[in-house]
Amino acid sequence: MGSILEELKFDDRGLIPVITQDYKTNEVLMMAYMNEEALKKSLETGKVHYFSRSRNKLWLKGETSGHFQLIKSINIDCDGDTLLIKVEQVEAACHTGHYSCFYREVSGDELKETSDKVFDEQKVYSKDASKILQEVYDVIVDRTIHPKEGSYTNYLFEKGLDKILKKVGEETAEVIIGAKNKDKGEIVYEISDLIYHLLVLMVERGVKLDDIYEELKKRR
Repeated sequence: MGSILEELKFDDRGLIPVITQDYKTNEVLMMAYMNEEALKKSLETGKVHYFSRSRNKLWLKGETSGHFQLIKSINIDCDGDTLLIKVEQVEAACHTGHYSCFYREVSGDELKETSDKVFDEQKVYSKDASKILQEVYDVIVDRTIHPKEGSYTNYLFEKGLDKILKKVGEETAEVIIGAKNKDKGEIVYEISDLIYHLLVLMVERGVKLDDIYEELKKRR
């Protein structure tokens, strides 16, 4: 692995662009980015992993849809700054439901779709309410990277661990009081406050939601 990494030129963010093709037809399916960890995971598992710049995290292609990309070959360009990966694509590559992300063709001053959808993206990517935890977690992480003036989350991080722990303790007490009052609305509100502050604590301490999920799986 070390010799491969020596041939690659990652940018100043530690990323390298990746072009992904259908191994049978050579149709270009998508373009994304990898960091070293994503490349290592891809080689270890045989399934393509990318790095999401918007979410600032590693992601396995197909982890939500089941539309995995099974690696057939990996090539490096002459400058070592781009990867070409040929894959067996399960179902389709594009989140819009099309087989390839490049399904729109420039025709004069218009765009026309050159292929039909392979799947209904609304059904595959229907909003799962439980994903709100990950969304809130991701926003909290983003605040550590891109601080926002007036942000309560940034205020907590600026005050440090003791302040965060104090808030977790206070919110825990509020949940207890809400439960004793037997008011469902109050309980929901206070538990939501507690969960938010626990997520802040997790980010501060470097704990991911996946770590919690794995621990809970052990307790089933």
